[in-house]
Amino acid sequence: MGQVLAFPGASPNGQRAQVAFERDELQRILDLYGRMVAAGQWRDYAMDFEKAFASFSAFRRAAERPQARIEKRPALRVKQGMWTLFGEHGQILKRGHELANVLAPIERRLLKAVEDE
Repeated sequence: MGQVLAFPGASPNGQRAQVAFERDELQRILDLYGRMVAAGQWRDYAMDFEKAFASFSAFRRAAERPQARIEKRPALRVKQGMWTLFGEHGQILKRGHELANVLAPIERRLLKAVEDE
């Protein structure tokens, strides 16, 4: 018979070797990203998956620092919530247990951008 190999990224004790976004979480983030692109606010994005966190960064231009960064840290789930929204200069804009509540400041900014046009 053949040899059974562990899937890359999986640890022997069954825990994940990195944090990732679930399908519905990523769908919500990409939906917001698409609307921000359509409004002319964002042009590029990056995703980073580490052992302790997963992050989604949105850029106005590719050569700049991210205008917004959404971070998921499951270790903080019981404390202040696993979701954090960072601003352009690294300041924490919102923390929480629900992704929708953390994305609310960006949603409001999108509404203002659409109303101004």
